[in-house]
Amino acid sequence: MVTSVTDSLYLEDYKKQQSSRGTTDLDKDAFLKILITQLQNQDPMNPMEDKEFIAQMAQFSSLEQMTNIHSTLEKIANSSQSQPFASYGDMIGKKIEWEKEGKNEDGTTKLERTAGLVTTVSFKDGNTSFIVDGEHHLSPKDVLSISLP
Repeated sequence: MVTSVTDSLYLEDYKKQQSSRGTTDLDKDAFLKILITQLQNQDPMNPMEDKEFIAQMAQFSSLEQMTNIHSTLEKIANSSQSQPFASYGDMIGKKIEWEKEGKNEDGTTKLERTAGLVTTVSFKDGNTSFIVDGEHHLSPKDVLSISLP
């Protein structure tokens, strides 16, 4: 809650700095600086009431908890990127079908539906591949169907 001229000047200056960086959101550091500025510049004859101070501290506490929740959600989102390792691992031993290029009798190219058992799941440079029957390397996007052998 901005209550003084000094606070509003600080807030305007902060918003200018943030907009030059590409963001106008108030973070917990800015909120705390505004609160400290309020306390430093309050009128000693008419200090901030306890209710106002408590309300602002509650706002600060809420802001800090939201920041913590945000960082926790970011960690969860980042860890979910490693989840394919576990889910693709379940593919071992499954029968999959895919299409591969073959040749017609006249030499033209055709797509043939092929099936095999996933023997290995490989992860390299952020890419996943299935090794089928120990010889075919397939991307998950190439798989047409999955079934029990």
